[in-house]
Amino acid sequence: MRRFWLGIAAAAALSACGGGNPFITSDDDPTDVTGTIPEDLAGDVDSVSYNAANQTLTVTGVGLDDSPFSATYVRKPALDRAGYEAYTVQDNALTEHSTAYVRTTEGGYAAVVVTGGQFGFFQGGTTYGRTGTYSAPDTSQSGTGIVSYAGTYVGLLNVDGDNGDLIDPSNGTNPSILPGQAAEVTGDVFINADFTDNRVKGGIYNRQITDQPGTAVENLALNPTGIASDGSFIGDVSTDGSAVGQYGGVFAGSNAAAVAGSLHATDHISALRGGTVPIEEYGVFVLGSCDGASPDPACP
Repeated sequence: MRRFWLGIAAAAALSACGGGNPFITSDDDPTDVTGTIPEDLAGDVDSVSYNAANQTLTVTGVGLDDSPFSATYVRKPALDRAGYEAYTVQDNALTEHSTAYVRTTEGGYAAVVVTGGQFGFFQGGTTYGRTGTYSAPDTSQSGTGIVSYAGTYVGLLNVDGDNGDLIDPSNGTNPSILPGQAAEVTGDVFINADFTDNRVKGGIYNRQITDQPGTAVENLALNPTGIASDGSFIGDVSTDGSAVGQYGGVFAGSNAAAVAGSLHATDHISALRGGTVPIEEYGVFVLGSCDGASPDPACP
């Protein structure tokens, strides 16, 4: 299990719907490619079970136990961000609070989970994959073989947000032992995939921290990388030409109708630098093809 130091000094600067098939991330599922997820992206998340129809989400691996720990999260529509469903869990006022976001589109899915800080530490990670079959576009019929994907992004930071979902503590509880609630980052994503040369690249822009919209947040580049035969990919994340992390994902559906993936970035928001440790961000994207029946408004 990995545990990450919470950027307490940087946190002082902060105040104050998906749908589709259910999924269970498991290496035993032949339609699931979560085995390709790098450790840096998976973090503490061992598995996620989600049912969109029943609005249920269970996460295994994010907890204090060294042995696998599962928790059932509660649906929180008021915390939905950028088209992603929100779920949270907190046992009582003195235990850590955890936020999760999930989305599915055309068989592609992704989820991000991060706890708020308590005693200076937080935990987090992501998962992504697909349900059902996958096929690449027929490049002999599409000319250039390039397919564009557009939509929204949501991420979670190792700093506290507005703490509005926390259980109220008893009067007189020392603030130093209280947990926090992870702050959210939203944005837009645009990805181009070349299925002739099997290369993919993209960017995340219009980024803002939900609880501090006036803070400048750098765009992130998803550096060019190769697409494997199973439709998966892993590459570097950069900002202003400097590497700040890693991203990965997988194409899903017939003719690669969707793409789902995640990222982990570190020390990448200059406005929040200066704390004792770097800012960290876990985030996810689930996007439909701009050539599909219902392209996102961000498509050209």
